[in-house]
Amino acid sequence: MVGVDVEGAEVARLALGHGEDPTTLLAVQGWEVRRVRDIVSHSVEKPVMTMTFVVERSTAQPHRVAPQATGLPPRRDEDLVTIEGEVALRHQRVAAYALVTSSRGFLMTQFSDQTGAPGHWGLPGGGLDDEEAPERAVLREVWEESGQLIEVSELALIRTSRWVGRAPNGRLEDFHAVRVVYRATCPAPTEPVVHDVGGTTASAAWLLSADLDLLALTSGWRSILRDVAGLGGSRAGPSDLVMAPDQTDGPDHHHHDTDADDAAGYQP
Repeated sequence: MVGVDVEGAEVARLALGHGEDPTTLLAVQGWEVRRVRDIVSHSVEKPVMTMTFVVERSTAQPHRVAPQATGLPPRRDEDLVTIEGEVALRHQRVAAYALVTSSRGFLMTQFSDQTGAPGHWGLPGGGLDDEEAPERAVLREVWEESGQLIEVSELALIRTSRWVGRAPNGRLEDFHAVRVVYRATCPAPTEPVVHDVGGTTASAAWLLSADLDLLALTSGWRSILRDVAGLGGSRAGPSDLVMAPDQTDGPDHHHHDTDADDAAGYQP
């Protein structure tokens, strides 16, 4: 994580530890996030992802907290049963999504029975492949889930969540999700087609804003739609838009067995 002032000068550089919230980490240093500027992937000895935020000095006193207090309190699946002595494996996952608009409306995808929220709807997107940049990942995911070719316009927000539960393979995990959400347009919209047959997407559709109120949306996705598109309520202020811990919903589900990191009972 890098914080820069309005003139682009670096004022903070921090590592995002497991389960930590970037807004809180920067607040501890006395900085308030105004907007997210960019997120890039690069490799030196190992793949690294750098999130850059435009910040300004907070008028409040910096928080005096222990390092572990900057983390998100993990949620637990209500019916989770653990074995005595069992330790949850820590896993951090970055996924990219897009709010796609076109002359036909908003592009939405419906979750399949491979997820914990079959029949519910959300934004197209999913987990990054190894060493894949988030912007490239969202282009790939939108094509796989809807057959649409899109143009990414800007990075809208980054949202985090953390929970403890079992992956589909039964492994107990302490899961830290980082969702990167872009705004995008589709210059030539077509009838959506799901190319990733048998995956986590059952269908995709272009919908008008009025239709979204009638959809079965998890609270996390409804919140994201509100913040990014101003749907279902007033848009949040700049600092609220950039980074907000998402404690209301569980994970998005992966497409491949090798990526099966999310517990089957959780919602996207």
